[in-house]
Amino acid sequence: MIVTKTAIPDVLVIEPKVFGDSRGFFFESHNEQRFREATGVDARFVQDNHSRSARGVLRGMHYQIAQPQGKLLRVVRGSIFDVAADLRRSSATFGRWVGVELTEENNRQMWVPAGFAHGFIVTSDTADVLYKTTDYYAPPHERCIMWNDADLGIAWPEGLTPVLSAKDAIGLKFKDAPVFP
Repeated sequence: MIVTKTAIPDVLVIEPKVFGDSRGFFFESHNEQRFREATGVDARFVQDNHSRSARGVLRGMHYQIAQPQGKLLRVVRGSIFDVAADLRRSSATFGRWVGVELTEENNRQMWVPAGFAHGFIVTSDTADVLYKTTDYYAPPHERCIMWNDADLGIAWPEGLTPVLSAKDAIGLKFKDAPVFP
């Protein structure tokens, strides 16, 4: 696997080694030992999630203020623009974000550590996103920052009209959101 640091070094892009021929392809989507050796991240994943969304659906920017989740994401159908925003006040990259295109063709994965808000927008007709989390979903601790908050200034792909859930449509402003130490 190839591991690439993003502009926020704790957020990683992981490209598995894909073995393909005329019959199709095979790759290991996760191997705990290889992941740890290649990334230096010793993560214990406790929950797997699968979402399917239509073109333009924007999910985010989500995080849990208690029981924060690290996430390892990949797309098995379609394509998304995946975003992580650093909410760790003590971090040199606090308030900055990175975005990566994840597609069924490129097989990339994105590692989003705990302490980040996460979101994505679907850039294909539909997208199936699979992600592992390092802690359980905890609705009382869930928070959402506005996807279009001016202080974060996320440059979402142009030409898409975001389709939001009621919850995501009323996210907090970054300056008013609880963050991590």
